[in-house]
Amino acid sequence: MRIGLLVNPDAGLGGKLGFKGSDGRAAEARAAGAEDRAGPRMNRCLQHLASLTASSLNRSNVALTLVGWSGRMGGAWVDGDPSPLATHWLGTTPDETHPEDTAQLVRDLVEANVEAILYAGGDGTTRDIVNTLNALGPDARNMALIGVPGGVKMHSGCFATTPKAAAEVALSFALGDLRTAITEVMDLDEDVYQEGVWKVRMYGEAWTPSSPRFMQGAKEQVERVSEEDTIEALAHHVSTLLEDEPDLMVVWGSGGTLRRMGEHLGLELTLLGIDVQHGSMVHSDLNEAGLLDIIAGHVDGNGEQRPLVLLLSPMGGQGFLIGRGNLQLSPSVLRSIGHSNILGVATPSKLIGLDAVRIDTGEEALDAEFQAKRFIKILQGFRTTRLLRVADV
Repeated sequence: MRIGLLVNPDAGLGGKLGFKGSDGRAAEARAAGAEDRAGPRMNRCLQHLASLTASSLNRSNVALTLVGWSGRMGGAWVDGDPSPLATHWLGTTPDETHPEDTAQLVRDLVEANVEAILYAGGDGTTRDIVNTLNALGPDARNMALIGVPGGVKMHSGCFATTPKAAAEVALSFALGDLRTAITEVMDLDEDVYQEGVWKVRMYGEAWTPSSPRFMQGAKEQVERVSEEDTIEALAHHVSTLLEDEPDLMVVWGSGGTLRRMGEHLGLELTLLGIDVQHGSMVHSDLNEAGLLDIIAGHVDGNGEQRPLVLLLSPMGGQGFLIGRGNLQLSPSVLRSIGHSNILGVATPSKLIGLDAVRIDTGEEALDAEFQAKRFIKILQGFRTTRLLRVADV
């Protein structure tokens, strides 16, 4: 099977820096010290895919050929010389890449008769791919897409839960074990976000292998207005924590639920950022470095960490607690906070159909630590918590 390979080398660059996306800001992110995210995650996917292809799981001995461009949009992330996976390069990645290059690569892949496109990026990359496929006509529109999560925002249903999960899906699709189904292409509505409103819009549809275990599904578009009483109760719970422990530092995660909780406490929290509250002081929209600095300073005279809690709300419809839209919470930040100081926060609509939360820290060893804990505590009302399982993929 011929699988198209596409990497947006600029995707996810601004995550740890607190950017809400990398569109038009790649040079700024790199100048600030940002490291590649999409490419290394594609590399992790391809390493696992090569291992799976050589294992007994490849019961039909299907042969996979990666088709794309050499360089940072593809070939640079394939290990080995020669590669354990066959490769066929149609061209070379330009020195600087733009959305137009993504579109051209998609056109080249369709012309080369690939049967699926394995890509790494975020929602913006997904939109560029889908828009190009739609413009190429009905046959191209039905192309199977398998997304390796490598951006800042990943609300669309084309993405696998992790890079390794994307490899599992790719091989299963090649073996004929998975059929494709229509999923939603989602992204943040930038127009209303500029007005201070958080809303995820549906921008189109795409075909992707259907795997409830390995594919994340699409982000829910709405939250129930009727849950305002629950939001107020959740906020009241946090206020009692602060009353009981005045020295408590609260790290507020991103998303509409936590922002609305903050409003009940008289706080103006950022929608897609990470804020830190300590006493009457609120540090807004912090990046990885800012978080590490503040947390490192929150210690007593013996160097022991003072009271701290990280509030995170799972993404509705997907269940991601870490790894989607909050890349500022890097493995270093999460380790400085500690597992025991993480508290999930969820409204009833988010808990419907959610039997586990997903963790994608970007570091396999840390993901394994969360999975070894097995459960995360979720606040669902005033002084009301439940334990929710941590998914193993």
